[in-house]
Amino acid sequence: MKLSFEKDSLLNGINIVLKAVPSKTTMPILECILIDATGSEIKLTGNDMELGIETQVEGLILEHGKIALEAKLFSDIIRKLSGGDSPIIIESDEKYNTTISCDKSVFKIQGKDGEEFSYIPHIERDRYITLSQFTLKEVIRQTLFSISPNDSNKMMTGELFEVKDNELKVVSLDGHRMSIRKIVLKEHYNDIKVIVPGKTLGEISKILNGDNESEVQIFFSSNHIMFDFDSTLVVSRLIEGEYFRISQMLSSDYETKVNVNRRSFLDSIERASILIRENDKKPIIITINDEGMQLKMNSAFGTMNAEVGITKYGKDLMIGFNPKFLIDALRIIDDEEVTLYMMNPKSPCFIKDEEENYIYLILPVNFNAAAV
Repeated sequence: MKLSFEKDSLLNGINIVLKAVPSKTTMPILECILIDATGSEIKLTGNDMELGIETQVEGLILEHGKIALEAKLFSDIIRKLSGGDSPIIIESDEKYNTTISCDKSVFKIQGKDGEEFSYIPHIERDRYITLSQFTLKEVIRQTLFSISPNDSNKMMTGELFEVKDNELKVVSLDGHRMSIRKIVLKEHYNDIKVIVPGKTLGEISKILNGDNESEVQIFFSSNHIMFDFDSTLVVSRLIEGEYFRISQMLSSDYETKVNVNRRSFLDSIERASILIRENDKKPIIITINDEGMQLKMNSAFGTMNAEVGITKYGKDLMIGFNPKFLIDALRIIDDEEVTLYMMNPKSPCFIKDEEENYIYLILPVNFNAAAV
C-alpha cells in the first residue's frame, strides 16, 4: 500500500476516528486506526465494539491496500510532521512494515494486518430520519447535561430518541432532573423509539459542523443507530430495555407560576455558587412573593442575598434547589424570559415554554426553613 495526503486532511480524519478508539482494551487491534485503500476511496476507521466511526479522507492512492496502525503513535507522528506544501507518504509492505515520511522526516513503525480489524456493523437504510446538523448539535447540547455519569442505572446513561409522525422527542434524566426537547421534522416518519448512549451523542456533537444547511441522516436498526454526515459514518450500539414512563412524571398543574428574565436569574445563581465547593450540598433558597424573588445562599464561606424582579401568578412559595441543576438548565435555554411552574416545596419545578418545545424538570431539595 502507498498513499499520499495533505497533512490537514489526514489529521482531521484521524481526529474524527480517534473518538472511537478505546483507551484500554484486551484486544490490541482495537487500539489501532484502520487505513483502508482497497477501493476507490481512502477510509479511516476506529472501533471499540460499542462505538465505531468511519470517515473518508482525501488523498492519492498510489498502491491499493490496507493497514492497521497503533492510534496514538500514528496520531502523534502525523501531528508533529511539518506538513505545509510537502505531502505525507504512508507506505507499507506485505509484512506490515510501515514508513511514514514528509519532507526530510521518515518514521518506520510496525503495523498490523488490516484484515484482523473489526469493521463497523452494516446498517440497513430503511428506517431513518433527516435533520440539520445544527439542530442535532443543539438538541444534544440542550439535553446531554442531565444524563447520569455512572452505570448504576444503564437507562440513565443514555437518551431516549422517540419519533412520532413528524416530531422527534429527545429525553434525558439522572434521577434528580429531566430534560425534554421536541423537534418538528420536515417529513413524516414511522414510529421509532430507541435509547442512545450518552457517550455516542457526546462524541457526535464534537464532530458535527453545526451548519444549518448541512444535513445528517440517522438510521435505526434493532440493535444499532447510525449517523451519516460529511463523508463520515458513526455507528453505535443501542441501550436495550424499556425507557422510563415519562408521561407519569409530567404535570400541567401548578400553584405558583413565575416569569423571570433568564440572564438576571442565572447571574444571581452563579454569584451565589461562588460560596460553595464542588462536593458541597448547600441549596439555594428561593422565596417567591408579591415583592419579587429573593435568593439566599448560606455556606461555610459566607452568605449571599439577592433579589430578582419577576411576574408572579398564584401562591407565595419558599423552595430549595441544587444551584448547579438550575444553572445547567438556564445556560442552554435561548429564550430571553423563562417560565417556572411549581406546586409546593417538595414537588418538581418545571421550566418550559408555552409550546413545550423544551421542558426541564428539577426536583427540589429539603432544607430547614427555620434556619433560613
